[in-house]
Amino acid sequence: MPTLPDKQTTNVANDAATRLSADCYSDGERKWMVFGQRLRAIVLQPLLQLLSVFRVSPDTITLLSAIAGLAFVPLVFADYVKTAIGMLVIHVLLDGLDGPLARYQDRASARGSFTDTCADQLVVTAVTITWMIGASTKVAVVAGSIFIVVYALVVAMAMVRNAMEIPYSWLVRPRFMVYAAVAIDLLFHWQSTLPILAICDVVLLWKALTGFRALRQRIPGPDAEPKQGQGGSQSTTV
Repeated sequence: MPTLPDKQTTNVANDAATRLSADCYSDGERKWMVFGQRLRAIVLQPLLQLLSVFRVSPDTITLLSAIAGLAFVPLVFADYVKTAIGMLVIHVLLDGLDGPLARYQDRASARGSFTDTCADQLVVTAVTITWMIGASTKVAVVAGSIFIVVYALVVAMAMVRNAMEIPYSWLVRPRFMVYAAVAIDLLFHWQSTLPILAICDVVLLWKALTGFRALRQRIPGPDAEPKQGQGGSQSTTV
């Protein structure tokens, strides 16, 4: 049996997250993300130790999380609604485990953050499309389509803005609200998902527009002064 690295509980979640400049978190959000992962690392330390003993990697947890989330789709169409919701809950739980495990194993990286983000977007897209098919209305299709496209756009812009060191001041991550609304609609036949998606669409569209504006201002234009000795353009600051 492999020997676990000697770690203190308080140092389980290190500061690697603060060095991942190209992640999809806003400036203020990252502080709460690090705090939450440190707290989960303390609470889940026995589980993190066990997973490390059996050489379970953070990427494995991310993969299992994506599989659980995607299993929601066929289970809903097969009319196993409670099982489908259960798989969605498992997805959410596993999604909160891969980050603390990566930091516990000193494997936190921009690559892992990117993989986790892609897995999250894949699941939220699949869940939203499943809801759109079930709703079978033009309004639902429009609201769901805007949500999928603009949500992915905002996340991509957040990563680009962080890489360019002009992060968002705040972001809205409504996927958990959407998951909850879809689950409630499936169980109780309410109509809560559509108004929630409509609100999310408005907020996400605003963040997409402000993100585009910030990126466009940073990109050199035709009037930018070239660097000395070079033909390229010098970037402006915001």
